[in-house]
Amino acid sequence: MPLTDTQIKSAKPESKPRKLADEKGLYLLLQPTGGKLWRLKYRFDGKEKLLALGAYPEVGLKDARGRREEARKLLAGGIDPGAQRKAQKAASEARAVNSFEVIGREWLEKWRSTVEPAQYVKALARAEKNIYPWLGGRPIAEITAPEILAVLRRIDERGARYTAHKVKSEISQVFRFAVATGRAERDPCPDLRGAIPPAKGENFAAITSPKEAGELLRAIDAFRGTYIVKSALLLAPLLFVRPGELRKAAWAEFDLAKAEWNIPAERMKGRQAHLVPLPVQAVRILEDLQPLTGRWAHVFAGRDPKKPMSDAAVNAALRRMGYDTKTEITGHGFRAMARTILHEELHFKPEVIEHQLAHRVPDALGSAYNRTKFIKDRREMMQRWADYLDKLKAGADVVVMPTRGAGAA
Repeated sequence: MPLTDTQIKSAKPESKPRKLADEKGLYLLLQPTGGKLWRLKYRFDGKEKLLALGAYPEVGLKDARGRREEARKLLAGGIDPGAQRKAQKAASEARAVNSFEVIGREWLEKWRSTVEPAQYVKALARAEKNIYPWLGGRPIAEITAPEILAVLRRIDERGARYTAHKVKSEISQVFRFAVATGRAERDPCPDLRGAIPPAKGENFAAITSPKEAGELLRAIDAFRGTYIVKSALLLAPLLFVRPGELRKAAWAEFDLAKAEWNIPAERMKGRQAHLVPLPVQAVRILEDLQPLTGRWAHVFAGRDPKKPMSDAAVNAALRRMGYDTKTEITGHGFRAMARTILHEELHFKPEVIEHQLAHRVPDALGSAYNRTKFIKDRREMMQRWADYLDKLKAGADVVVMPTRGAGAA
């Protein structure tokens, strides 16, 4: 006879498990502990098998019968319902393992060892705030470009356009990591090129007049901080590379005999290797510093000599010298100082300056960057720039006569 709700509710546990049969193989297993479990007995390929259908009262009699019928339909189609359930569970677990958040956190951990702790903390916070709530649980291989765009627009609409572009870049890196590890076929982010308008460039405080530049150089000469930080301050205006490129400079990248610094592509913003010709003043600074930090990998070794100095060290030094890093000069501002004075006072061609800044310069074939292009002009420019800074520091009134490598824009 089929079971009734009254029978099920009134059934009491005994010292041994016992079964209350319904029909078509369904029964309720009464446990000595009081539990009531639905089971379906069936045969597949001549073998008797059991399928768990849930526990009473979470699964009532009507629901248990419905699950039984679903299993019987599978059997009628030649499918083992127990095997199918295991396959679904495995697929569900695989989807969870391959979710965007799982892979994103895995990528962040691998990336963590290559950046400063503060960068990792910021990237994790961006992901937890802007990405994971919407994409975190989705299997990464199933995420589409429109889904990513919805995330980016949500950020952009709150007025954080720079963050939207930063998040897009980080999403793209997670996808590339997933492709490399066999968990996605492609990165959909390139499909969104132009979907979010460009962020306005961040303006870094900079000194661009020769007189004020001379005052700054004299202040650097008088700096009383650590020798390593002072060396970085002395090189920053001479070489005008990006602060991160300077701070993470490695001795292995320098050939002082050739007066060259070869920055590898992985450390460059544009992912292109960059050649920095060294004026004699820069070589002298590096030769003086080498006995102190040459035993370590980084030129500007930090408190832990296995790591470079803090990313805040140069700006902190500028503040100690009395400069406001928000309105007067920052470590990045030496680039604008060089760009302006090299063009307006020393009359070097913009394309020569831009190549030395490692910017992508349009040419006849489109936007391009060549690490050795204009190298003769750039060598001359870097030496003349260093000599000019020496004269500014000495307080001289400098009159520049154009020479080879210079000329009208």
